Amino acid sequence: MTTLVIKIIMCPLAVILSSYLFPDVNYSAIYQPIIVGLILAVIGTIIEYMFLREGTLWISTGMDFVASFFVVYLVSLLFIGATVTITGALATSLIIAAIEFFTHQYLINSGKTRKVPS
Repeated sequence: MTTLVIKIIMCPLAVILSSYLFPDVNYSAIYQPIIVGLILAVIGTIIEYMFLREGTLWISTGMDFVASFFVVYLVSLLFIGATVTITGALATSLIIAAIEFFTHQYLINSGKTRKVPS
């Protein structure tokens, strides 16, 4: 649950920041990067739940980078007036991966990735 709360706040903020920083990321309305960020938060949480545990920090971060690239690029194509190039999607994904790296590190160090045996 902790990871979802962090991601619901950080992912939309990262996409909004990217839209202001990079000329290759342009949204016509503020709700568009928020929706992209929320989709990233849900997908990222699912990826963490399935794969994040001790010893998989870099693998999980890499998977988040790849998933972020495809979500940012493909979902942005669905919005009228939004333009996100491949370069813009890569730059946005790098910011999200950097945030995810520190989030994953926190979750691993705090023991919140331990799964309860069934």
